[in-house]
Amino acid sequence: MTARVQVLLADDEPNLRRVLTAQLERDGYDVFPVSDGRQAVEAFDENHFDLVISDLRMPGLDGMAVLAHVREQSAPPPIILITAHGTVDNAVEALKQGAFDYVTKPFDRTELRNVVAKAVRAGALAKQSASAMRSEHGRYGIIGESKAIREVFDILDKVSNTPSTVLITGESGTGKELVARALHAGSARKDQPFIAVNCAAIPANLLESELFGYEKGAFTGAASSKLGRFELAHTGTLFLDEIAEIPVSMQVKLLRALQEHKFDRVGGVSTLEVDVRVVAATNRDLRLEIAEGRFREDLYYRLNVVQVRLPALHERVEDLPLLLEHFTQHYAERLGRVVAGLTDEAMDRLRRYGWPGNIRELENVVERCMLFCDGDRIGVEHLPAEVREASERFLAQASDADAQAERAAAAADDGAGLKEAVREATSRLERELILRALDKTQGNVTHAARWLKISRKSLQTKMKELGLRDA
Repeated sequence: MTARVQVLLADDEPNLRRVLTAQLERDGYDVFPVSDGRQAVEAFDENHFDLVISDLRMPGLDGMAVLAHVREQSAPPPIILITAHGTVDNAVEALKQGAFDYVTKPFDRTELRNVVAKAVRAGALAKQSASAMRSEHGRYGIIGESKAIREVFDILDKVSNTPSTVLITGESGTGKELVARALHAGSARKDQPFIAVNCAAIPANLLESELFGYEKGAFTGAASSKLGRFELAHTGTLFLDEIAEIPVSMQVKLLRALQEHKFDRVGGVSTLEVDVRVVAATNRDLRLEIAEGRFREDLYYRLNVVQVRLPALHERVEDLPLLLEHFTQHYAERLGRVVAGLTDEAMDRLRRYGWPGNIRELENVVERCMLFCDGDRIGVEHLPAEVREASERFLAQASDADAQAERAAAAADDGAGLKEAVREATSRLERELILRALDKTQGNVTHAARWLKISRKSLQTKMKELGLRDA
């Protein structure tokens, strides 16, 4: 079982402290509540915490002092500040000093829950990145030595310390946020805020206020002014993940903010200016989205100044041993297990698997194997059933392909025409490759087409020709 996230909570209001503790515990976190900044510092020094939540105004040591103490550590956890004094100056200063985010009192429980979840995820990514940085195989927190990964490193070397907008593309689970953080860490803005927004996780009707903020009274429930993500990222980096999920109606406003570095808060009467570097990411084909009217072409060109394409794991199988070594060591430390590695047969099975979930799926598989491994090496019996079954189907298909090749050779020996023999062999090869791609991608036609480097429509046509419509 994965260890629960440890949260240090500091607030001098007993009622609010009880409410926050109860909500966080219901959400699955272990909470250590304290009543002032001095107790928070003492608790932090004596225990491990994955997240710190602190009121900004407290007697004695305030939230800024707690923030400063936490940030002195070599690998500090993210810290969220809670304040009833949510001015622009307070928020910007806290973010400049390294706070992950802030929420204002009275706070919305859903908003707080989302901010906490983002902070926990960011902390986990930071730990993963720091662990990867210590590896001799990789850079920028990215493990790998393949040609595809070296090309990514080359682009990061050239564009990290520039103000240029970057578009990161690639399948889900390939590490797009890790690359965005690498771009920030390698720039002159590295000591300024890094603000990440998952556009797919925000309801369309709330996206404008999330990005640009709102004034008090702008809509029902707007009890106080709220800074948007653009303001929070001032002088730093704004990472817009799943950019293709932004509605077309919002894309016009986003384009203006990118081009002019200006925007209006919801309900505001004055135009605000910001200095923000934008990094966007998507797992979709934006050119296809443009063709189907779901994404503005002018916004695409504004975002796509520099593109970093992250390869899928099946495109960099040569990196698999390094990634497995990294994750095995990580979970050996985290779970207290002594596992030296994998058997040759288990490694061979993993090489033959298609990894539709990419690096994220690989990490989950390694954690599961570590939990069930009762020896010093992970064997085939410890692999998840879907991995074993997929690799077994691959082996069976390879054996069948060999048999078909032998039959084709025999037919040629029996005097069949050259064109007919070639046609039959080609058809068998196409069928084998399509079945293999569908097997690797768990039957996902779109992913299979990408794996085969053909269009989805071409694959569907070929599947119909070969009688694989229901494959």
